[in-house]
Formats: sequence, C-alpha cells, structure tokens
Amino acid sequence: MAEDFGQNRDSRAVKVWTLENDGVRVRVSDHGATLVSFECKDRDGKMGDVVLGFDSVVGYESKDNQYFGCTTGRIANRIDGASFVVNGKVYELQANDGRNQLHGGVERSLDKVLWRLVGRGADEAGPWVEFSYRSPDGEEGYPGNVDFFVRYQLHDGGALEIRSRAATDQPTPIALTNHAYWNLAGAGNGSILDHRLRIPASSYTPTDDTMIPTGDIATVAGTALDFRTETRIGDRIASLESTPTRGYDHNYVVPGGGKTVIEVARLYSPESGRELIVEADDVGLQFYSGNFLRGQLGKDGQHYQKNGGLCLEPQAFPNSVNEPNFASIQLQPDEEYTQRIIYQVRVRG
Repeated sequence: MAEDFGQNRDSRAVKVWTLENDGVRVRVSDHGATLVSFECKDRDGKMGDVVLGFDSVVGYESKDNQYFGCTTGRIANRIDGASFVVNGKVYELQANDGRNQLHGGVERSLDKVLWRLVGRGADEAGPWVEFSYRSPDGEEGYPGNVDFFVRYQLHDGGALEIRSRAATDQPTPIALTNHAYWNLAGAGNGSILDHRLRIPASSYTPTDDTMIPTGDIATVAGTALDFRTETRIGDRIASLESTPTRGYDHNYVVPGGGKTVIEVARLYSPESGRELIVEADDVGLQFYSGNFLRGQLGKDGQHYQKNGGLCLEPQAFPNSVNEPNFASIQLQPDEEYTQRIIYQVRVRG
C-alpha cells in the first residue's frame, strides 16, 4: 500500500512504498525514484535506519537535500565544462558545480522529477516496486527521448537490488547510479569516521582542481585512497581535507568491472556490528565521505553532521562523455542501458 509523502512544488501527490523481507524494511519514493530508508537489525537485534533522508518530499525539494538516496542522472557525477559532443554536435548544459555539471542538471535531473509507478508485487526473489520516467528530448540539454526504469527488489536475506534500464530514440550518453548516504550506526548517529572500509580496487582516476579526471589511471598504493585491506576511514582523511575534495570523493577502478555483478566495497561499523556489502556490474565506484554535509535536519529529528554519512556509488567514470581514455557511455537507439546494484546489510559475527 502506498503512503502519502506530501505534495511537490507542482502540487502533485508524492508517494512512498514499503518493502519487507527477512527482517529488513525498505521505503522508496516516486520522487526521484529515491531510497528513503533502510531499516535493519544491529548486533543486539535492535532495528535502525541506516540511510540519510527526509520525512517528506518537502525535504527532498529543499536546499538541504544533497542527492539523498536518489536515482542520479541522466549522467551521474561531473561533466567537464557542462558540455559534450555527440555525432559532431555540441550540447551545452547548465553548470551547477563551478564550470562543470554535476549529477544531471539543475531543474529536471532524474532526482528532481516525479516518476510513474510501473507496478509492484512479489515473486520468488522477494517484493519489488518499479518506477519509470520519460525524459523528453532536450530536457536539461540532453539529446533524445529516453525511457528510464528503476526497479527496487528486496531479496531473501535482506539484500536490496536496484536494477536500472534505459532506452533512447537517438544517440545519447547515459550513466546512472544510486546516491544513498549510509551510516551503519544509524542515520544521524554521529560520523562515519570510525567505520571500517574495504574497496578491492588497486587503482583510481586522478582529477584536476575542479574534480574532473585527467584521463589517467593511477595506483592507490602508498596513498590515502588505499582500502584494499579493511581500514578505518578516519585514519587518513586529514591528509585530504586541504584538497578540493575536502575528504574522500574519488572514483575507483573496479577490477574487471562492467562484465558481471561483483563485490565492489565492504563497510563495517564496530559500534553497531552492521556490515554493508556492495555489489555491482559497473566499471567505477565513487566513494564520497559526506564532506559537505552541514548539520541539516533529516528524518525523525536527526541532524546530519559533516561526515555523518558516506556514499558508495557504482557508476561509469566521471566525465566519460568527454574523456576518450574511458569507456564510452553513449547509448544507441537499438541498445538498452542496464545497471545492477545490490546493497546488503548483515551483522558481522
């Protein structure tokens, strides 16, 4: 049953749906095809919500929303100079991150629009809900009429799978992700600096001062970015706070990424005993340590301090649309874009 989530700026009703399976409860909204909450047990069996968000659509339409839990696109992450070329034609976009564009645009990016409920139900894999959105040709400056579909399914064992698809009627770049902020001690319960993280990637994509990749691939060895063995996040973050990222906001090169669903990250909270396993089939993983959270008021009266949540976002490499050294993200009319992300939270022994 859908629950009321308030009215958006266009006076349209926004809804939220609940999925439950094996002691996990997830809520998702048609505003931005957004993951609103993820409730699961800690080592003592106490339920807690481990993703940041808001109590209604009003918060998601406010300046306090920093892409909490949303479907991000048409192109996630940054585009150099807020422009790109397709088949010899230059497409100019609105800049919203200095001279660059971030996360698909300003007014009609995928996180800001109302999606349509395609259906909901349950099958042998667990309960699911699916949303769709048609982005018209020229929306936010992008070419092509594009039909997007995002399906949330809560599997047995409490693993949340997010399946994204897209089809276009003309060549256009597509690169999506989910932008959930995680705090395994509970949303609003302090910082994530004591969380321990493992990212099996041995390389990353260095960036310039505007956080646009240079096109190079560099090793993480000997740097603060090396999480190949489980490491406390706060141990080395200070060395990054004087850089443009102000902490972690880096794209890792997934070993063998893009071919099949594999583990791309593992996060553990010693405080709660919860462990998050992230699996995906994309080539990159953006790790962002919530450096620009500023104490905004979120769900249940909780405030989200700096480093109060982190993002582990499987996606294409940033600025792939302009960088010839990176895999192409251009979608053709006879192709289908697909992406799978699986988030599973369990209690570590």
